Amino acid sequence: MELTGQRAKCLALLLVVAVCVQGDFLEPPQLVTSLRSLAESQTRLPCHYQVEEGQKVVQVTWYKELPDGSKDQIITAHFHDGHTEFGRYSGRVRFESGSPTENSALLIPNTEESDEGSYTCRISSFPNGNFERHITLTVWILPIASVEPVILVEGDSYRVAASCRAVGRPLPSLSWDTDLPGQSQNRTFEGGSVSSYYSLHPLRSMNGKKLDCMVWHPGLEQPRRISNSLVVQYPPDATISTATGDWFVGLEKAELVCVSGGYPKPQNITWTWRGGALPDGVSVVGGKLVFGRALRMNDSGVYECVVKNNVGVGKTEYTMTITETAKRKDDSPVDNQLLIIIGASAGALVLVLVIVVLLVNRHHRHKNKKLEKELSEKTEEMNSFSRQASFRRLNSVSTDPRVQAEDYALLRVDSRMKNSQLSLEQPIYKGSQSTLGGKWPPGVVEVDELGRPVVWHDGRESLRGAEMDREKEERRRRVESYLKSSNMSLDSGLPSSLVPLKAQQDDVVGPREPDLGHLREGDSPHEEDWAPTQLVVEGHEDDENSSSYQISEALTNHFYLRNGLLRPKPHSNAILLHTKGQII
Repeated sequence: MELTGQRAKCLALLLVVAVCVQGDFLEPPQLVTSLRSLAESQTRLPCHYQVEEGQKVVQVTWYKELPDGSKDQIITAHFHDGHTEFGRYSGRVRFESGSPTENSALLIPNTEESDEGSYTCRISSFPNGNFERHITLTVWILPIASVEPVILVEGDSYRVAASCRAVGRPLPSLSWDTDLPGQSQNRTFEGGSVSSYYSLHPLRSMNGKKLDCMVWHPGLEQPRRISNSLVVQYPPDATISTATGDWFVGLEKAELVCVSGGYPKPQNITWTWRGGALPDGVSVVGGKLVFGRALRMNDSGVYECVVKNNVGVGKTEYTMTITETAKRKDDSPVDNQLLIIIGASAGALVLVLVIVVLLVNRHHRHKNKKLEKELSEKTEEMNSFSRQASFRRLNSVSTDPRVQAEDYALLRVDSRMKNSQLSLEQPIYKGSQSTLGGKWPPGVVEVDELGRPVVWHDGRESLRGAEMDREKEERRRRVESYLKSSNMSLDSGLPSSLVPLKAQQDDVVGPREPDLGHLREGDSPHEEDWAPTQLVVEGHEDDENSSSYQISEALTNHFYLRNGLLRPKPHSNAILLHTKGQII
């Protein structure tokens, strides 16, 4: 109790002093500092006091606090008398600097576990007095570990396979790095040591497997590995192998080889023949039974190989049957392998060819489908272009000439011509000089479609006649253009019965022609029904009526007149047009 009170008083006094002079120490800045060091390494205890102006360090002293509370003086340095080491610390400690009064750090070159404790650095200055720093040192001991392997035998019960022991400060921890099926158990002992045990059921397949011990400690950056391999011993397993199975009389250099396993490896190998001694001329060389002469018939029999190790014994037998002559080899292994390779190559080639044929067939089938599709599209496009061209040729004149009333009027002999006052068949003005064979009066300059002079009765009739002449001229030009550009209507080769013709109402006053309907298939036009023929012949005599003659000639070549209607002559290149203008 008295020691505890004294310590408390000293600490309180030190705290008061530290508050007053805290800024004078460069290191350590705190009044109490904790340090950690490793055994068998160098330890540095810092102490550096910065003097003020007019102040001087007279002496530096290091103390170590003992377990009973007293202090043990370690080393002292005086600014005039030098430094002095005391007691058991002599030769084990020294100052870091050559001027201890300026830098008073203490060095312990080879730290021991006994160096752990509390240290005090006291600075004596003039005229300010004494100043102290307290340092607590902890010494760690790096672990020392070892593994003790255990020799196991196959068939043993569950037992310890290896043990690992480590000593250190603070106490280390142990673990195992292995793929073996087993369990580990750790134990701690007095004196700062720990042990770990690994147990399992030993099998021959475990022999040589990894069973490493891992040591963990805060003084190590990474765990320390102690390598170890499991040892499992098991008896040998002997087998006899031969270079050939064909034994015959006279065979040279025949031998039998005894192959033995087991751990440890067997060193003792014994051969017997029929349960007794070997034949003469036969010797044992290592694990081989060698025949130093040619085989004989009486060498046949059972040969036995016996192997031993420190765990057990292994044995095996081989029956040798010797024949008079060697066996015939019809097919050598090389030839069989060659045939197998050739057959496999041929099969692979056939498979490749089949695949190539299938791929090519598929490619051509796909290509044919593509070409058929393109051909269909092209055909449809050509048909569309043909229809469009036909429509353009038809539209160059107007609509269907066999359906529309206006075009029927162009291809018919105008009814007005039959009722005209200048008609050749029924002349109204007999005193007129208008005849086909005569000459026109000098003053007449206008003629009709057939080259006949036009007689005007009055101004109204003249105006109406001029309008009619313009319409006729326009129609004449349209008919000429149509005859020149179109081979569909004028050159039609369709039977007349398929051409839907309907009599149209004439816009001029006069007799209306009857609608006879369609001609039946096989009917032929009659030449006597073609009335404009005479008109064309008569009109051809006059050079001034050449245009009317050309029109009449075209009408004669491509149409015939029946019952007052113009009908197209049959033609092989004709195209049948529907009443709505569609191609059939």
